[in-house]
Amino acid sequence: MTELNSPTTHLAESNTAKSMLEKLPPPAREWAESLPWEQRRYVLSLCHLLCAASPEVQADFLDDYTADGLVARMLQDRDAQQLLESYLRSFYIKTEINQALLKRYVRQSFIHSSQDLRRQPDLYLESALRLVLSTKERNSVFNYILGFELLKMIFQMSWAQHERLTALQKSPATFIKHIIKPIQKSHRLNGVIVPKHEKVFFEKHDYFVQLPKIPDKRLIEFVMFTFSTEVVSDFGFSIIRHPHSLMFDYEYIFQSEKEGIFTQGFGSE
Repeated sequence: MTELNSPTTHLAESNTAKSMLEKLPPPAREWAESLPWEQRRYVLSLCHLLCAASPEVQADFLDDYTADGLVARMLQDRDAQQLLESYLRSFYIKTEINQALLKRYVRQSFIHSSQDLRRQPDLYLESALRLVLSTKERNSVFNYILGFELLKMIFQMSWAQHERLTALQKSPATFIKHIIKPIQKSHRLNGVIVPKHEKVFFEKHDYFVQLPKIPDKRLIEFVMFTFSTEVVSDFGFSIIRHPHSLMFDYEYIFQSEKEGIFTQGFGSE
């Protein structure tokens, strides 16, 4: 015979449901509690579909359902846009901050996060919802854009330019480990720069000064594969928080190449 739930059990379940709703912003909680039964079924169906979907499908849905609203709110934050543009210009990056670029980056951040959290897809949906609900989380997209644009720039530098950029940093060893080494490893693995006869001076000079030729789509894929969303955002945030955390001298880094001795050996493993 089936045992009926006791009043105590029903009370515990009711308290659990209320505690879940209390985690929502007040307007959202009031809206959810005011829905008639028929509409509550629709909400539950959507929740079920989202939770059962893969991270990639969740990313596509959230892009279609929320990107326009997120971009509209970001466009209202003129101070954050102007700050981002000023940092990009200080690194001689000409990317224009507009509606199309913001929408592309919102979608990219969803997809990038889904790749990072493939082993923990439940955390992906949670992070995406925070992005939708929180002004602070939305501002993190600006950090992500700055970090990503800088990493794209460094990806397109020659190894000789990497050497000069690293020489400017306050902690060269840390910069090599966390930024330069992963990028040069990607260059090797993807055949962008393939060192041959590294011990032979003139052969070394040829690949050391070679400028990577990477199509835009592949460049984005390389950065996303090489660095996590968190690393990209933290890189951008570190520069906004401390403008001199990435030392940069355009004329020195991008000077004309000359025959010389390369002593740092960044390309060797």
